[in-house]
Amino acid sequence: MADHASEQNESPTPESSQDRLGRLAESARELPRTPGVYLMKDAAGTVIYIGKAGSLRDRVGSYFVPSTDLGLKKQPMLELVEDFDTLECETEWEALLTESRLIKDVRPRFNAKLTDGKSFPYLAITMREEFPGVFITRNPTDEPFKGARLFGPFTSVSALRDSVQLLQRVFKYRTCTLEIDSRDPKNRFFRPCLLHPIDQCTAPCANKISPEEYRKDIDRFIRFLTSKRSAMLRELKKEMDEASSKLEFERAAKLRDQIKAIEKLDDRAKRSRDDQREWQPEVTVFASDPAAALRSLQRTLGMDNPIRCMEAIDIAHLQG
Repeated sequence: MADHASEQNESPTPESSQDRLGRLAESARELPRTPGVYLMKDAAGTVIYIGKAGSLRDRVGSYFVPSTDLGLKKQPMLELVEDFDTLECETEWEALLTESRLIKDVRPRFNAKLTDGKSFPYLAITMREEFPGVFITRNPTDEPFKGARLFGPFTSVSALRDSVQLLQRVFKYRTCTLEIDSRDPKNRFFRPCLLHPIDQCTAPCANKISPEEYRKDIDRFIRFLTSKRSAMLRELKKEMDEASSKLEFERAAKLRDQIKAIEKLDDRAKRSRDDQREWQPEVTVFASDPAAALRSLQRTLGMDNPIRCMEAIDIAHLQG
């Protein structure tokens, strides 16, 4: 009896680091390949890191590849992760915005540098101007952005820049710093930049659009940033039907084109994620630490086992 009691009092064997990563990797394989936000948690259930993903399964799973090296910033975080939660988003932009909001609200310890907002990028829409511009800035309190509608801060300026360029194809806002007055007669002779002929800007600088119509595009852009994609599409389709019923066919056609462009955003994002999974990386820098370079390549390729052998062909001798 005593022996049996002592067996019952024995504490369970602690989970090894390898077993923990294996358990987390198995959970990650159940995630969908959709955009979203992931929240890493420690043993107490506290959120210690928040990140965004174009594909939740691929991004979260990349953390738990055996022998992976996440660098000096993320490796200590990985050693504390016991669980994770995810939030699915309709678009990568929604994931980018949700990540920003959650980091400011939750203030995870490994995102601490972002919570003060210093030196991180914001999206600014200069609402005080007759034709509001859309800009990326690290100094949202500067004079040009007083009264601007701000979104952020964001973790990645490159992701933000890509989103702004992609959404410009839909809402055709200006990103220039010109001071535009619709009453200036010289506008009629002004030659717009190349964004106008490729249909990425409505060229208010050359009086190609009225202040009222331009403001409607900006309002739709803001609604897109602050609402669900599906809700935004419903609103636009309702506006299009109303315009058609009033025989405002030019306006209805413009709304139809915006609807199609928004629907194509998901197709572009999906193709981008597929390309990343099929991407064959190239060596562009010299690796001073071969072991670290192999771990980085293993993580990039999503391989379960460490790289032991590499083959190469010298193309200089293929032609004899």
